[in-house]
Amino acid sequence: MIHGVDRREFLSAAVAAGVVAATAKWSSAREDKAKEPFKISLAQWSLHKAFGRNGKASLDPLNFARIAHVDYGIDAVEYVNQFYASKKKDDGYLKQLKQVADDHGVRSVLIMCDGEGALGDADTAKRATAVDNHKRWVEWAKFLGCHSIRVNAQSSGSYDEQIERAADGLRKLTEFGKTMAINVIVENHGGLSSNGEWLAKTIKTVGMPECGTLPDFGNFNVGKNSSGVAETYDRYKGVDEMMPFAKGVSAKSHDFDDKGNETHTDYRKMMDIVVKKHKYSGYVGIEYEGGKIGEPEGIRATQKLLEAIRVEMAKV
Repeated sequence: MIHGVDRREFLSAAVAAGVVAATAKWSSAREDKAKEPFKISLAQWSLHKAFGRNGKASLDPLNFARIAHVDYGIDAVEYVNQFYASKKKDDGYLKQLKQVADDHGVRSVLIMCDGEGALGDADTAKRATAVDNHKRWVEWAKFLGCHSIRVNAQSSGSYDEQIERAADGLRKLTEFGKTMAINVIVENHGGLSSNGEWLAKTIKTVGMPECGTLPDFGNFNVGKNSSGVAETYDRYKGVDEMMPFAKGVSAKSHDFDDKGNETHTDYRKMMDIVVKKHKYSGYVGIEYEGGKIGEPEGIRATQKLLEAIRVEMAKV
């Protein structure tokens, strides 16, 4: 007896109290997350050197979700298909990849797809092949629980011809994606796709809500002009033009000053456009691409900056 209380009753009451306390704590944590103005994910490209983009891999792509969770405390990931090209048709490997994410409570957000052909190819047969090449990644995205695959709107020809050609390929791929409830989203990734006005017009031409954008803070090199001089599109204007169609956002980073701010992009100005102006509350993917500090340090610097901005926004 413990002061007139049966030991079994005492232990049961203690366990019940613990469960209530834990439940309250979990509920509070969920409520805090629900109040966050945006969520943070990790783009696999942030570790492209470690995953062997340059030929020497120090990390296994199979463990990406575990790395995001254990090393960075991030519970959402954006895969890059280049690191799984040899496993594209391997169902067993795909199951393992999902299991790693499930084991660590990590959400698979999207798959960035490159190297599968130009969806806006001037040759209709090649364009059709490019569409077919992407379909397997739609299947991957569905199995992993992603909401989208990220593609490129690469094309050739005049301004208007490229809209027509890219929209045709995107529409056909989106029609396939729709059968699996997977979106097809386009990143500004060079050429006319880095012209925000052009990309917005292309998405409007596709005319399907399942086809959207993945605005990237840094990819605004539109190529060279007639004089051979490299031209860039205004990044803030470009993101603003793409945000009405955005189903994800890519926070590209390269370098940081001594106050922790990214030196190429005013993150606070950019996040005001993304969150305040366009009411976006989804995932913002960390995509570190710099070289002055290591990949882990670059990821953490970007994460720290985004988290600081998120706290500031939550107070307003």
